[in-house]
Amino acid sequence: MNIHEYQAKAILKQYGAPVSRGVPVMTASDASAAARELGGPVWVVKAQIHAGGRGKGSFKEKAAGDKGGVRLARSIEEVQTFANEMLGNTLVTVQTGPHGKQVNRLYIEEGARIASEFYLSMLVDRATARVSVVVSTEGGVDIETVAHDTPEKIVSISIDPATGAMPHHGRAVAKALGLTGDLAKQAEKLVSQLYTAFVTSDMEMLEINPLIVTSDDKLKCLDAKVSIDGNAMFRHPELLALRDETEEDAKEIEASRHDLNYITLEGTIGCMVNGAGLAMATMDIIKLYGEAPANFLDVGGGATKEKVTAAFKIITADENVKGILVNIFGGIMRCDVIAEGVIAAVRDVGLKVPLVVRLEGTNVDLGKKIIRESGLNVISADDLDDAAQKVVAAVRAAR
Repeated sequence: MNIHEYQAKAILKQYGAPVSRGVPVMTASDASAAARELGGPVWVVKAQIHAGGRGKGSFKEKAAGDKGGVRLARSIEEVQTFANEMLGNTLVTVQTGPHGKQVNRLYIEEGARIASEFYLSMLVDRATARVSVVVSTEGGVDIETVAHDTPEKIVSISIDPATGAMPHHGRAVAKALGLTGDLAKQAEKLVSQLYTAFVTSDMEMLEINPLIVTSDDKLKCLDAKVSIDGNAMFRHPELLALRDETEEDAKEIEASRHDLNYITLEGTIGCMVNGAGLAMATMDIIKLYGEAPANFLDVGGGATKEKVTAAFKIITADENVKGILVNIFGGIMRCDVIAEGVIAAVRDVGLKVPLVVRLEGTNVDLGKKIIRESGLNVISADDLDDAAQKVVAAVRAAR
């Protein structure tokens, strides 16, 4: 689960990490009051969306003097002007895609005198089963570009979960960033604070870009991007309350309510499969025959009729879907349960696109019988290859 910058900074502040003072704003009318509360004389007005590249982004409805989603204001009047221009407008960045994201929240933050900028992140390294601290002297720019053009400027430091963050990890970070004296001591303390926040909050990723040194030689987290492990949310109701559903796909939200693994894609063939591996294979073979999947959807090994019905409804709610492929291998899952769920969903929401069903495994004959006797216009397939060819052909014929 992703959260906004101001929410991420509030978490970091709880663990003692140095962040700038700021005020979240939901309506443009509150922007001036927020600026007065902070006191100035310089403010930063930041669009709050779940995407990077805000500062280099642009708004679909161009405003006079459009400078992207992160702007420096030198007066309260300018803060108000920027808020009026940004709230409710759609910001397009390299990470949002061409459709962009509507800005519904702003963060008004006090300005900072920047002496130097660095990059710091923490993430789970699955290869070593440890948390890696990734740092670079090239802060404030796209880390992907740095990794591609000058990989020697990126340093990774691994932290053993058995020991947690130790002083030598902080010293390694300080050395990698060229920090000495009191700044090195601050880096050592910051690494410990960030690691504690990372582990305690079950983060998947924490990115500080840039981590700055101010003109009075203080380290400060000038930006913060946090992603929290969705599988750990049962431990963190206080973090779950930070979820902003306006930043998520409505179909993915609905899928999460039914414990379905669903991701929206950009193709035309909706897929309902049990098992992540089989789902990946299904998407691959659709691509092999010249079309693209509209989603990844794994209904799981123990899905009920109601769960299958919900999954089918989510697929049909996607206007891009021009055909549907149901591919079930019944091990734990029974084919008759899948068949009953599909029939119930079709009768409930109707069927406006070709539907191909491939069943194999437990109770397969009963499942095929249920579909055959339903009276619905369903195309039966013998195996995955046959199913993929039939759904692709059906979609192309319907164009």
